[in-house]
Amino acid sequence: MRVNHALSTAVLALATALAAPAWAQNESTAPQDTTSNDVQDIVVTAQFRETRLQDTPIAITAVNAAMLEARGQTDITQVAAQAPNVSLRPQPQNGGTGLIAFIRGVGQTDFNYALDPGVGVYIDDVYIPTLSSSLLELIDLERVEILRGPQGTLAGKNSIGGAIKLFTAKPKGDNSGSLQVGYGSYNSLNVRGMADFAITENLAMRVSGLSRSSDGYVAMLDYGQTHPNSNVKGNNSRGNGNADYQSMGGQNITAVRAALRWTGSKVEVNLSGDYTREHSEPVPVVVIAAGAPSANFNPRSTGQSRDAVGTPLLVGKDGNPIPLDCRFVPAGPYSCDTGANLQGYDPRFVSYSNFMDAMAPSAQAPFKPYFSLPITQFTGWGVQGDITFDLNDNLNVVYIGSYRKYESKFGQDQDGTPVPIAQLDNQLNHHAFTSEIRLNFKAGDGLLEGTVGGFYLDQKGIYTARVDLNYVGPTIDFLHGPDTTPSETKAVFGTVTLHPIEGASITGGIRYTKDKKDYTYYRSNPDGTIPNPALCFANPAGGSIVAYPNCILAGIYGITGSFKGDRWDWRIVGDYRFSEQFLAYASVSTGFKGGGVNPRPFVADQRLPFNPETLTTYEVGFKADLFDRRVRLNGAAFLNKYEDIVLGKTICPESSLPSPCLRPNNIGSADVKGFELEATIRPADGFTLDGSISVLDFKYTSPTTGTPAVLVGSQIPASGITPYTPELSYSVGAQYDYQTDIGLFSIRFDGSYQGELYSNAENTIWSKIDSRFIGNGQVSFTDADKAWKFTFEVKNMFDKYYFLSKSDVTSPGNLGVVTGVPGLPRTWMASVRRNF
Repeated sequence: MRVNHALSTAVLALATALAAPAWAQNESTAPQDTTSNDVQDIVVTAQFRETRLQDTPIAITAVNAAMLEARGQTDITQVAAQAPNVSLRPQPQNGGTGLIAFIRGVGQTDFNYALDPGVGVYIDDVYIPTLSSSLLELIDLERVEILRGPQGTLAGKNSIGGAIKLFTAKPKGDNSGSLQVGYGSYNSLNVRGMADFAITENLAMRVSGLSRSSDGYVAMLDYGQTHPNSNVKGNNSRGNGNADYQSMGGQNITAVRAALRWTGSKVEVNLSGDYTREHSEPVPVVVIAAGAPSANFNPRSTGQSRDAVGTPLLVGKDGNPIPLDCRFVPAGPYSCDTGANLQGYDPRFVSYSNFMDAMAPSAQAPFKPYFSLPITQFTGWGVQGDITFDLNDNLNVVYIGSYRKYESKFGQDQDGTPVPIAQLDNQLNHHAFTSEIRLNFKAGDGLLEGTVGGFYLDQKGIYTARVDLNYVGPTIDFLHGPDTTPSETKAVFGTVTLHPIEGASITGGIRYTKDKKDYTYYRSNPDGTIPNPALCFANPAGGSIVAYPNCILAGIYGITGSFKGDRWDWRIVGDYRFSEQFLAYASVSTGFKGGGVNPRPFVADQRLPFNPETLTTYEVGFKADLFDRRVRLNGAAFLNKYEDIVLGKTICPESSLPSPCLRPNNIGSADVKGFELEATIRPADGFTLDGSISVLDFKYTSPTTGTPAVLVGSQIPASGITPYTPELSYSVGAQYDYQTDIGLFSIRFDGSYQGELYSNAENTIWSKIDSRFIGNGQVSFTDADKAWKFTFEVKNMFDKYYFLSKSDVTSPGNLGVVTGVPGLPRTWMASVRRNF
């Protein structure tokens, strides 16, 4: 659709809303009775102090615990679906347990520690520094805040697109508790529980936990057994006679958390610890198209069948190599899969992956066969605490500290077929220590308030992998790592708000950040030997470099690339409350995403650094409560000046080996314009409507070359847009609560629309993900004593077939496949909750 048309429609809707009479009572004295028609307040801490959402001059989506429960939202990606210009989704199979996060077109897809995320994730104000631990279960939360736009002064580095803040429920010592059990589609079993109790008069404890398991929804079928008349041998997998020996997408997750809270007359201390364990199946991937890699990929072509020295990748029954082609695409317009016995499985949810390379060993690839592990595993734990000390009525000190550690393992069959084009096993180990101190102050009898403080982050990531790439000429099959990535961040910050006249505020903020990061590379053969540059490039075996394994990686062992930098960020915002019902604001703010080093050099001189991305945002917005607080409208319009965008280079003329090359570099600049509107309406007793709409226009302003135009130094189209960024998205929600003598009956519907988007920066046609609308619904009954709650919910109630992500690796010298992660089909769950 045309962005300008959508933007005009949204502006017209806004103008119509603001033209309505603004009769409302004073928000500060509005009752918090959930049975009233008032839209209720949510208190947020986006500016280091507690303020009502409607008094905070930042574009924020805030969701409290009651709203999460009413919507049946159990992970952060579901919350994001109802926030404008926010795109969150789980990593595909090559990312393991993690998150792809974009806000207003700014984010990151790569899990590698060399690249920082573009959206900051926080739990109780503790920064979670990596994508690989950011797919967070919503366990015992008080609220979620999604801040849009750069939070460079308030949140620090890597919140250039925005920040996602999760706040857990604090212990109350009220001897309350709950237990919820649910069962549903794919043998899903969910158990959640909480207990809150007093230890002493001043000390309370809260323990919460969840266990979630389900079967997979994508079948991994043995192609030879399901196609007995084909040339592919049966039992050509781990199945050992079972054609459907395993599935993808099954999950088994356990998480627990314990928190202590001690309160005194001037001091509050909070201490918590958490543990998460996941032993799940691989992330589900299906093949959408397959053929020969080329600039104009033909999904009916015949792809690779041998490696660079002629060794067959997969030998057929007749002794001939079997090529990668459309026979291994189970469904869709690019499939030629015939004669299959899929044993009742929906072909749209079938994969012929086997995570196996059974090639015969050769002099150039002597480490065959190789079997990667079809797993997604994660073990992580952390401890964190905060201390608040009130020095007097106008001054207090807050300290926040944490230590977190995790290990993540995941296997990958990148081609998704029995033909072993690319297989990998990955392991990520990470630990991080954070420390932050804040001094909050007030002065002049409310004239001035603010915060000054400092922040420190020390982290180290280790990435180890077995990488088996038969599509590269020559084939490489090597041990990646353990690559170490220690980094350190130091920052000081301050923000001050002045209230010069009643209803008006002016806020200024500044932060100075200093970063350093090292990346040390290790590339070796799977048997532990190191490719010898002198031997490899002497070409003693008939003048052929491919006579020895992994020669292309020779010399990349024990060498380090480094990045150092510093950055000033600032923010200024003015807001004015024109009436008790209407607040408007205007702001200018900056942010940055940390620099780093190329994590995937093919030769030593490709280990080059890249600089931080930077963003300056100009924003105007409003927050309105209308019609006796029955209608809430919050809106914002913004212009982003996005500079030094880090994009991938595939040709590196600055290197001794210009190609192949996969180097992140500061290539692009862009202007990003957008508009966002959120609404909550309570038109009648017990009836609530809510929704949001966002429009985004992304235009590169970098120098271009060629026809069609691409950004200089890249293959990025000048007309492109960043990954996972739709031009239009919206959400709608409706809930009706009916109170009776025996209890409360509720029914709710939530729907979200995502416009078409691309999964890569090149915006290739094969990376396009079509637009879709997903609807969810639930009905529930809560008894009059609020002791029991029964819920029945349906997700994807219209049974839409869609993709969460896609991978296009069809370009010359690549795999020749298009794969995708399908979303779950229609599912149901029935649950019962007992409150104590």
